[in-house]
Amino acid sequence: MFCIAVQLMATKGSAFLYARPEKQALVEPLIVSWGWQSDTPGPSRFVDEQEWTGTRDPAAYLATPAAIEFQRQNRWDEVRAACHALAVETQGRLTALTGLPPLSSPDWFAQMFAVPLPPCDLDALKRRLYEEFGVEVPLVRWNGRQLLRVSVQGYNTRRDMDRLVTALDRLLPEVRS
Repeated sequence: MFCIAVQLMATKGSAFLYARPEKQALVEPLIVSWGWQSDTPGPSRFVDEQEWTGTRDPAAYLATPAAIEFQRQNRWDEVRAACHALAVETQGRLTALTGLPPLSSPDWFAQMFAVPLPPCDLDALKRRLYEEFGVEVPLVRWNGRQLLRVSVQGYNTRRDMDRLVTALDRLLPEVRS
């Protein structure tokens, strides 16, 4: 991996990107604006291309120190580890329920994973999950497959995951196609 993206739970736009110097030539700006090709190029094309994206609102950057402090005060490394453990457990429960193999091993995700679903009426499942169980979760069609994407965050509990598994256990037989 040559890039690291850090989510600080701060205002949109306050994250940062790090790319190893030997890989920076592979990264191109997603947003270009007037002046993105420097009139006075510096020693790094990467910096020249990435640092100017047009008019900026500095509020997001100013929120970053508070986001870092929030994570420090709330021992966010421990929260992340607990979220990962709950995600791993939930992935196992969901694949046991569906009988389908996982898309990835727990080494490949942190707090968010997707599992395949058996053929079913995805629209009906999504609607019923919300209406009957109060569960809002992305259900997607991708490459001819139907997937459920679960994101375990610091505010989620084992009870939330129990509700998801219970709801799927009840609804999947009813919406299978």
